[in-house]
Amino acid sequence: MIRATFINVTRLFFLGTIVRSLSPSPAPVLLIYNMRLTPVAMSAFCTLALPRQFAAAFSRGNSIAAVRQFSSTPTGLFSVKEEVDPGVVEGTDLRVLKYPDPSLRAENAECTEEELKDGTIGKIAKEMFMVMYAAEGVGLAAPQVGINKKLMVYNESGDKKKWLDEIVMVNPKIVEFSEAKDVEIEGCLSFPNMNGKVERSKWIKVEAQNLKGKKIKKKFKGWESRIFQHEYDHLDGVVYTDRLDEDGRLEVQPVLDELVEDFGEGGEL
Repeated sequence: MIRATFINVTRLFFLGTIVRSLSPSPAPVLLIYNMRLTPVAMSAFCTLALPRQFAAAFSRGNSIAAVRQFSSTPTGLFSVKEEVDPGVVEGTDLRVLKYPDPSLRAENAECTEEELKDGTIGKIAKEMFMVMYAAEGVGLAAPQVGINKKLMVYNESGDKKKWLDEIVMVNPKIVEFSEAKDVEIEGCLSFPNMNGKVERSKWIKVEAQNLKGKKIKKKFKGWESRIFQHEYDHLDGVVYTDRLDEDGRLEVQPVLDELVEDFGEGGEL
């Protein structure tokens, strides 16, 4: 027993050293989240592999809290703070709709050439960014603010000061998915106080228009690919909880039930 414990701790030491060398990156978070360690082993690994401020949360078994904590640092895959409900946002009447609002499941129409030329879509996109930043998010789809148009905005940094990183996609479509997949934790402004592990393609090829109507072709990979796929789902009436596995769905079901109860009649599940 003692020898076995020593060997396990020794292995954790080397593993922790390797993982820590990857920081800043999401690797420690993603690795630990999928590990099955005893409390003692978890504590040892966290001490070795994680920065001090994140290790405590993990060693207590609160992996979600630690993911959120780790994600509040401007490093690696998770580069923004925990999303919040912005409520009323100065400068716009747009509000984030919560599940099960029917707009999240409704069919979304394409943005027209006239709407692009007269500035209607540009105005909507500008106000969507305002809401997104107020919510400390990285992406927002038009249906989430009650506009059933094929329009999305995002900024992978989540920092409104980095406005050069702002992307507006009009009438986007994914024309190719990679066969390679990965699984990451996602949350959504329309689903407060919950998150879950979602499998998505590692890279995608996209066609869309910009605000001037010019056609765009681009390949996204990594974090940006995941953001795009998440927001694109909204344009198809799909929400991230639809992509959770059975265990993930069971974990968030109590929160979903609360949202349905709070919404009242007329919700679209």
